[in-house]
Amino acid sequence: MEEVRLMKGNEALALAAIRYGCDGYFGYPITPQSEVLETLEQQMPWETTGMVVLQAESEVAAINMVYAGAACGKCVFTSSSSPGISLMQEGISYIAASELPALIINVMRGGPGLGTIHPSQADYFQATKGGGHGDYHLITLAPSSVQEMCDFVALGWDLAFKYRTPAIILADGIVGQMMEKVVLPPQRPRRTDEEVKKQCPWAATGKSNGKKHIVTSLELDSEKMEVNNERFQRTYREIEKYEKRYEAIDTEDCDYLIVAFGTVARICQKTVEMANEHGAKIGIIRPITLWPFPYEAIAEAAKHTKGILVVELNAGQMIEDVRLAVSDKNMPIKHYGRLGGIVPTPDEILDALTNELIND
Repeated sequence: MEEVRLMKGNEALALAAIRYGCDGYFGYPITPQSEVLETLEQQMPWETTGMVVLQAESEVAAINMVYAGAACGKCVFTSSSSPGISLMQEGISYIAASELPALIINVMRGGPGLGTIHPSQADYFQATKGGGHGDYHLITLAPSSVQEMCDFVALGWDLAFKYRTPAIILADGIVGQMMEKVVLPPQRPRRTDEEVKKQCPWAATGKSNGKKHIVTSLELDSEKMEVNNERFQRTYREIEKYEKRYEAIDTEDCDYLIVAFGTVARICQKTVEMANEHGAKIGIIRPITLWPFPYEAIAEAAKHTKGILVVELNAGQMIEDVRLAVSDKNMPIKHYGRLGGIVPTPDEILDALTNELIND
């Protein structure tokens, strides 16, 4: 049955994974996502559902354990924060090229390098443009609340299994660490071996009717590798066609538009309230899928606006996709961001909106 709890985003995510019927978690602690592993260990799901929880010796080991579990058709995931996700990129590329479903969690911290343990959104490029080598994409979900940290676990796995491709939940450190009320879903049973074989006929589950299931990302024949890549691209075009998600607030007749994702979009909602009190008509578009990106929604909203402000916890990354979305090259598109783990206030964003666009 459903349960209402007060908890951190990281904790909600861990409990949602157990309740989804997850088969295994493989990870390594790093701030600000360590509560994912800690919560799983505290819950001891191996005693109730049989779920495996393993702290690997490194992030590289963790992602390759995910690779192996996914190859068997199992529902597996890992979590880390920015430097750890960087270490996983080779393995993520292998998983994508092997057409395997898996879930990856990145609770972003400030960088580059070891940077800071405080929140950031500077891994946007890495998640949406393919952080590893080769032509591939990750379905990228950006939660803005603890409830979405919970809900996107099921959504991420559902999409990963539907398209046989890895998905990533790209959360900033704010939503991972803050506490809110969350409605947890009811417990689902883990799939039986027979259900796995039926749902994942490609999986390496042992010899089946004499046919070998070989899972690999390697193909030394260039012509065959091109065929593989063309198949990947068809999958990505299908995802782009059917899986764009976004939230639009007051965009029908706004004079100016704010585009923001994650918890920054929530801060911007307060900015909009303040601006409306002074007679300014401001709308917000919050991309929920950062890939596939909701280009059409932004393009439509931009048709009747005077300017766009993109607000991010980075030096300017999503703004490139916003610019691609807008066909009017004379449209002013400005960026406001804070770096090093500093989170802007609604007043700061309102000042940027006023100075960069309204009074420009």
